[in-house]
Amino acid sequence: MARAANAPLASAAEASPLRCLLAAALLAAGALIGAISPAAAAERIEVVSAQLRLADDGEGVELDAVFDFDLPWTLEDAVHGGVPLYFVVDFELYRSRWYWFDERRVATSLTYRLSYSPLTRQYRLARSSLALPFDSLGAALASLRRVSRWTVFERSQLSSGSKYEGWVRMRLDTTQLPRPFQLGALTSRDWTLASEWRIVRVGPELLR
Repeated sequence: MARAANAPLASAAEASPLRCLLAAALLAAGALIGAISPAAAAERIEVVSAQLRLADDGEGVELDAVFDFDLPWTLEDAVHGGVPLYFVVDFELYRSRWYWFDERRVATSLTYRLSYSPLTRQYRLARSSLALPFDSLGAALASLRRVSRWTVFERSQLSSGSKYEGWVRMRLDTTQLPRPFQLGALTSRDWTLASEWRIVRVGPELLR
């Protein structure tokens, strides 16, 4: 009985060179797929810094953040071809709870629209109802990389007896692209731009 039970192991050992080659090929293929998959390119924006501060009115809490990234040439061509790009900054605020999962108190987003006009040969960066013109793509991207004085929540949403953590990230929103480009974004790493979530300290000066 013991020999019969070990028989499959013996045949597997005889085929081990072939199995090793097959396993190596599968691993190589997996590594290649991982290298070109959107997930592998999902950390191409870096959150350089992020901080919260009290607004001048003493009621709102504002976020200042700096991001760093380069625009792939595929996206540059798309912008020059008249395709606007939408970059979204997400902010979330959590209240710590020792007895359960942390409670999400705030979830808000800020959208930037980057576009180019062939008639004026100018780039435009729009945030809400405000749109600024730029003579170069580099200048527009420099402005896009910096978020300043964005009110993310009201100070009244905080209480002095609790502990809070903020989180921020930036991403390219491919859902707002024209349909043909949405399909291309599913397979091209150039269309996958996003940062990891970065913690933002909620200092005692913000707590009542």
